[in-house]
Amino acid sequence: MGNYAIVETGSKQYWVEPNQVIEIELLDAAEGQKEVLLDQVLLVQDGKQVLIGAPTVAGAKVVCQNLGDVRGPKVVHYRMRRRKSSRRKHGHRQDLLRLLVKEIRVG
Repeated sequence: MGNYAIVETGSKQYWVEPNQVIEIELLDAAEGQKEVLLDQVLLVQDGKQVLIGAPTVAGAKVVCQNLGDVRGPKVVHYRMRRRKSSRRKHGHRQDLLRLLVKEIRVG
């Protein structure tokens, strides 16, 4: 198995590998940047050893290339009360940031 890492961003955890494209919640700091560093690394496996953080691995970073903003799929919430002629429909699309994982740095 190759090297991989588990990172936390936007209160979610992602399993990332080099040359993988991920979509995360929009980061304010990433606007206009070409590279994004994810430093909340919970676990790193570099081919030889596995480093587990408590809660994060010290000095570990995931370097990503910013591929731009995208919109997520539409989520529809529909509420209907029977016999009341009451219907409510709401839609929502989350703004996401698309990243290409370039490398995983340890130490």
